[in-house]
Amino acid sequence: MAWVRCGAAAAALALSGCGTTGVAVGAGAATAVAANEERGLGGAVSDTAVEAQVNALLLEHDFETFRKVGVKSYEGRVLLTGLVQRPQMRVDAVRLAWQASGVKEIINEIEVTDKGGAEAYARDVWISTQLRTKLLLDKEIKAINYSVETVGGTVYVMGFARSPEELARVEAHARNLAYVRRVVSYVRMAAKGG
Repeated sequence: MAWVRCGAAAAALALSGCGTTGVAVGAGAATAVAANEERGLGGAVSDTAVEAQVNALLLEHDFETFRKVGVKSYEGRVLLTGLVQRPQMRVDAVRLAWQASGVKEIINEIEVTDKGGAEAYARDVWISTQLRTKLLLDKEIKAINYSVETVGGTVYVMGFARSPEELARVEAHARNLAYVRRVVSYVRMAAKGG
């Protein structure tokens, strides 16, 4: 299927397309990556299932809410982000997210506003991409432990930090990017030895 994306590790296969081999290599790479996270393979799989359930519930309820609300899960802590036009959309998103199995906490960062649009969305994508790149290139940060989402110039970071110093570096990278209004951290400290 054309919409199936190859994993980063399968980039070498890009010349031959994203066929079955590319998907298998991509899935293997994703498994290896998840196993190296602080939350481990089981935690990554569980969080992916939670995200899929919440997204399915949002889509079943209302396409507009599904389209406007971002869902990230880390150890059952579900971060809801986005810009919606009506307060009821915000309420519905939280109510539906609690219906997914495995949800331990809801962090509601959905904003009710008439702002947004293609330009703001493109800027948010640019911010998230720049931050992920900086985290990957910083040898003192284990980038795999962080999830980044940007909405309306606000950067949300979830995951595990190996130390307060590492978390400070992550937050500094985020704050130093152009167009960032604020940085909100839902990062926890990892157990010693991570």
